[in-house]
Amino acid sequence: MNKENVMRIDPDRLLAILHGTICASVRSDAHDLSARQMAILLAITLESGLHTVRGLAAALNISKPAISRSLDRLCELGLAARDPDPRDRRSVLVVPTDVGRDYVTALRDLLQEAARPVPVRRSPRRSQPAAITGMVAA
Repeated sequence: MNKENVMRIDPDRLLAILHGTICASVRSDAHDLSARQMAILLAITLESGLHTVRGLAAALNISKPAISRSLDRLCELGLAARDPDPRDRRSVLVVPTDVGRDYVTALRDLLQEAARPVPVRRSPRRSQPAAITGMVAA
């Protein structure tokens, strides 16, 4: 993404959006993913191209065994799959499943909801009790 096109958002607002998204996520029936699992799922869903364990490890700057463990869990949950690489039979490609893509879409919806401006609630103006009004007038 071009830096000139990046919207400037207050860091505290970003944290509030993240907080709102995570809270909504844990209240939902969706699987709770670790940050590492989420990073992998987002990478294979949002970033174009073919994804391998080696490539994900390099892109996320974490070890191949850590990627493999997280990927094992994503596969158990039905969010990702390992497919044979037709170009290299020794390698596997990591792909999101339809369920994984749906998970990311639902996450996007939660982010949008958390990013909506919160309406300012103003309490209705209450009339003061007669005793106080009488004291003020005196």
